[in-house]
Amino acid sequence: MHATAAVTETRNPRRWLILAVISLAQLVVLVDNTVLNLAIPKLTEDLGATTADIQWMINAYALVQSGLLLTAGSFSDRYGRKRSLLAGLLLFGVGSLAAAFSLSSGQLIAARAGMGIGGALLTTTTLAVVMQVFDEKELPKAIGLWSAVSSFGYASGPLIGGALLAHFWWGSIFLINIPVALLGCVAVAKLVPESKDPQGARPDLVGAALSTIGMAGIVYAIISGPEHGWASATVLVAAGIGVAALAAFVRWELHVPHPMLDMGLFRNRRFNGAISGGLLVAFGMGGSVFLLTQQLQLVLGYDPLEAGLRTAPLALVVVALNVAGLGAKLLEKLGIAMTIAVGMTLNAVGLAMVAVLGTPDRGFGGMLACLLVMGGGIAPAMPAMANAIMTSIPAEKAGAGAAVQGTVNQFGSGLGVAILGAVLNSRFAALLPIGLGAGAAGSLHEALLQARTPALQAQVRDAFAGGVRASELIGALAVVLGGMLAGMLLRRAARSEAHQAAWARPTIRLEAAPAPFTVDLR
Repeated sequence: MHATAAVTETRNPRRWLILAVISLAQLVVLVDNTVLNLAIPKLTEDLGATTADIQWMINAYALVQSGLLLTAGSFSDRYGRKRSLLAGLLLFGVGSLAAAFSLSSGQLIAARAGMGIGGALLTTTTLAVVMQVFDEKELPKAIGLWSAVSSFGYASGPLIGGALLAHFWWGSIFLINIPVALLGCVAVAKLVPESKDPQGARPDLVGAALSTIGMAGIVYAIISGPEHGWASATVLVAAGIGVAALAAFVRWELHVPHPMLDMGLFRNRRFNGAISGGLLVAFGMGGSVFLLTQQLQLVLGYDPLEAGLRTAPLALVVVALNVAGLGAKLLEKLGIAMTIAVGMTLNAVGLAMVAVLGTPDRGFGGMLACLLVMGGGIAPAMPAMANAIMTSIPAEKAGAGAAVQGTVNQFGSGLGVAILGAVLNSRFAALLPIGLGAGAAGSLHEALLQARTPALQAQVRDAFAGGVRASELIGALAVVLGGMLAGMLLRRAARSEAHQAAWARPTIRLEAAPAPFTVDLR
């Protein structure tokens, strides 16, 4: 009774309100990741944007955000998570205002880059704050709710964007960020306690520069690969610079007295297990969600808003199950390793079902069943993965841990889109009817233009659908392998920790009993 009361007293009484505030900040960042795609036709018309301009409008945000993740995580640990949240919200709000009233493609690209800086600070800080204000007992539920908001953000972007673009000009998709950023700043200033690493006073400027160059180089190579070709000079040079910079970053961090990323984290088996599995899961999920949108629009024939509405059940299932606390309950009952393995296996089954049931003749009914199964797997698995990463590092390094998690998600998702997209294109080209021009394999649109008869056009659509199905099955395999790998490594880590803890327990030495007292009667 007294122990429970003591624990309750040490908990932050405003912790759930703090979670709501930082989840709102996270929601804004995630909505902005998807909302711009719907505005492409209007941007092309109003700003005279070229295809290259559009690509940079989309990629500038992702490139800057992913390039600064490690630096932003270190910044929040060294100078304070509350300070980082405020800086991120302000930068995001100012960048959104500049984007809304941009008069040229160049201005919009620059504004999106500024928003990426704010997004990096927010992405790495929100989860770190969750680690600070919740204790071990409530942490799984808190991370589950944080993950539910993330899922809702991904799904609500197309819906919010579609509704705004139907009634207002394209700048409205950025203006909605401003009141949220202002509200977030006021709430963070009043509610969120400051926390930072007491040993992190000295900045690591060299490490920050190397990590930013390395991350930006590799992410740029991933983004540019499908467009320029994986063997092109642009991609190879960017990848080479990125790999060289990251190698130099690792060497620097191993020897500098105050590193921005403690390389000792990678000696933790639980941390490595979650990172390794998370990379494969992000690969499969990122690529498969990309393919899902392609299937809904180009195979099943829905427009962007209709496609967005039809992906909503996936996010709603994740939100509902995590709000109900399912992920936290499974985590307590099964443990991290088994929760991840079971959840990702269920998710992989849903992805494989998409490949089989997502056909025009079945309508949306088959797809709905697939999305519900996927959501049932994602709901417990993704919070468990985040929990595994964040609880395997010291609390004072929470920003760095969140940065590593964000980096894994960015790399895995980017590689998934690039590689599974390449598989789609390759399979599509192989299935195209003979007689079409060489450029037909470049896109479904080009192939349909070259297919003069309805029969040929039907064959082209069937070929594209076949490519999507093949890629989705590979994505499902990546997800289940990622879940199994993470579960296996985390189980081994738990056994190793239990073994070390058993050896570390103090032992009680039993002295030999004294010889019995005897009397000589002779």
